[in-house]
Amino acid sequence: MQNITNLLRVVGCVALSAASTTFAAGDPEAGAQLNAQCQGCHGITGFKTAFPTVYSVPKIGGQNYDYLVIALKAYRDGDRTNETMHAIASNLSDQDINDLAAYYSGD
Repeated sequence: MQNITNLLRVVGCVALSAASTTFAAGDPEAGAQLNAQCQGCHGITGFKTAFPTVYSVPKIGGQNYDYLVIALKAYRDGDRTNETMHAIASNLSDQDINDLAAYYSGD
């Protein structure tokens, strides 16, 4: 029984380790080639948009890599609501998202 418990702990640690490295697959140079739609709003200091409501657009340069991946996938999949971001992110592959996250996070 002890051997099975130890084996399960090892398997669990390996699984967690693999999960934590899932996001580190982006290419910042490829992300730089994809960022034209992003920089139109996120690259302008103090920019505000009026669609669908007036709000300040956040600066994403230097943001955490994992956060950017999660946020972009949520916009793409409709789990996070913003019509503009959904329209842009819906055309992004997982690799595109990883590349953009690597570019904007500086990873």
